[in-house]
Amino acid sequence: MEYFDYIIVGGGTAGCVLANRLTESSKYKVLVLEAGGADSGFWIPIPAGFSKLLTNAKYNWRFQTEPEENVHNRTIVVPRGKGLGGSTLINGMIFVRGQPQDYDTWAQRGATSWSFQDVLPYFKKLESFEDGESEMRGGSGPLNVVRVSERPEISEAFIEAAQEAGYPKNPDYNGVDQEGFGYYQVNQRKGRRWSAADAYLRPAMSRPNLEVRTHAHVMRIDFEGRRAVGVTYRVGSEEKKVRARAEVILTAGSIQTPHLLELSGVGDPNTLGSVGIPVTHALPGVGNNYIDHFATRMNWRVKLPVTLNEMTRGWRLGAAVAQYFLTRKGILTFGTGLAHGFVKTRPELETPDVQYFFMHASYANAGERKLDREPGMTIGVTQLRPESRGSIHIKSPDPTVPPAIRPNFLSVRADQESLIGGMKIARNIVEQPAMDRYRAYEMNPGPEVSTDDEWLDFARRNGQTIYHAIGTCSMGKGPQAVVDERLKVYGLEGLRVVDASIMPTMVSANTQAAVLMIAEKGADLIKADARQSA
Repeated sequence: MEYFDYIIVGGGTAGCVLANRLTESSKYKVLVLEAGGADSGFWIPIPAGFSKLLTNAKYNWRFQTEPEENVHNRTIVVPRGKGLGGSTLINGMIFVRGQPQDYDTWAQRGATSWSFQDVLPYFKKLESFEDGESEMRGGSGPLNVVRVSERPEISEAFIEAAQEAGYPKNPDYNGVDQEGFGYYQVNQRKGRRWSAADAYLRPAMSRPNLEVRTHAHVMRIDFEGRRAVGVTYRVGSEEKKVRARAEVILTAGSIQTPHLLELSGVGDPNTLGSVGIPVTHALPGVGNNYIDHFATRMNWRVKLPVTLNEMTRGWRLGAAVAQYFLTRKGILTFGTGLAHGFVKTRPELETPDVQYFFMHASYANAGERKLDREPGMTIGVTQLRPESRGSIHIKSPDPTVPPAIRPNFLSVRADQESLIGGMKIARNIVEQPAMDRYRAYEMNPGPEVSTDDEWLDFARRNGQTIYHAIGTCSMGKGPQAVVDERLKVYGLEGLRVVDASIMPTMVSANTQAAVLMIAEKGADLIKADARQSA
C-alpha cells in the first residue's frame, strides 16, 4: 500500500494551488490524482482557442443539465475542465474578484473568517497585476493578470455609449468599486493563456515530495469508521488504492466533488438509498445549494466590417495567425469578453446586480461556437447574485455515470427582474449616438420584444449557463452546511473540500479568482492544522 500525507483529488484550479503550497516545505508528501490528461495541446496556450476547447471531450467533461420547465425543457451544456489546470485550460480567462459584500455575506452566514478583509490578503497573494502592488492589488503573485491588450474601435464606441447612457468608466473593477464600464482583466502572460497549471503546478513539478498522476479517475473515498483514510481510483481497467496519513482533500469542483461524496456514501440517506448506496455518513446538504450564473446573449448586426465574424475567415484569418505567432498580439489574444459593464438595474440598489460581456462577434450557432458570416456584435447579460437554487445528485452507483444537474434557473422573481432590467439597459446603451456608426439592427431578441413577459420568455428559451457552478458542499453552519469554516467536512475526520462547491452564496463575478483565493486560504488552513496536531 502506498502512503502520502495528503491526497488531492482533482488537478484543476484549486488542486494546482494546493499542490504547490503544500509542497513548498519538504515536510509533506503529496499526491495529485487527475482524471484527465496533461495540459498539452495546440489550442490551450492560445487565448482564442477556448472556442475549440469548449467542445472537445478531451479537455471538457461536457456535462448537461436535466430538462427543466423553467427553461422550456431544454438541456443546457455545463462545460467543466478536464486535465491538469481544470477549467483554467478552457475558460475565457476573465479575472473578476467580486464585491466585498459577497465575502462579508459568507461571514454573516457562519463562515466568520471569510469576510472581505480576511480574504483580501489571499487575493493579493495570488496575483501579479500589471499595475503593480497597491492597497487593493497584488504585484508579485504567481498568476499574471493584465487588461486585454486589443482595443477595437467598436469596443471604444460601446464604452462611450455606456457613458452617454449615464454610466461611469471604470479602469479597475477589482479595485475599490466594481461599478462601471471598461476592459476586462484576464489571466494571460505575453499574449498566452496563463492557467493554474502554468502559475502553480508546473513550478512545483520538480519537487521530490510531489507526485502527479493523470488519467486517474477516483471512484470513491475509503473510510475507516468516520475517518477518510485514502481513495480508490482507476487507471484504464485497473483499480488501485492509496492511503493518506493526514487528509484526503477534494478539489474536483462543484459537480464532481458532491458526486464523489455520494458515491462514497456521504450525503442524504434518501438520495443514497434511491441508487442502492449504503450510508457511510448522513449529511443532507451534499449536492444541494447548486447556484450558477444564467446569461442571455443579445446581438446586433453591424454595418461595418470591423468584427471577428469576418476577421476570422479567409486571408484575414491567415494574417491574424501570422501576427499572433510573430508578436503575440491581435485577435487570437481574445477570450470570451472584451469590454465589461457592471450596473445597478434599480437606483435603490447599493451595488451592481448585472454584469455585461461585450464582444465584437456574434454566433450563428452558440453551442458549436460557429460565428456568423456577416458582421455582428454581442452583449452577454447575467445577474450577479442569483437567488435560485438547484441541485446535483447521483443517478447511479456507477462512478462513470454523470450526476443529475438541476439548476432551477429563474425560479425566483428577483432573478427574473434583474435579468429583464439588465437586458433593457443593454438595449438602451446600444441605441446611444456613439453606436450609430456601427449598429444596423437588433437581431436577438429583436425590437418586437418589449414587455417584461416577452423579455422573460426570451431568457427562458435562449439563456445558457456561463459555467460558474458553485455551492454544492456549502460552507457555514446549519443543517444544510457540508463544511465548516476550516473547510473540514462535518462529522468526518481527515476529509476537506477546497473548491467552488464550498461557496455558500454566489460572488458577483466570474468564479475563477474566488476559487484561486479559496485554495490559497485553504492551503494555509491545512498547514496550520497540521502544525497544531504535530
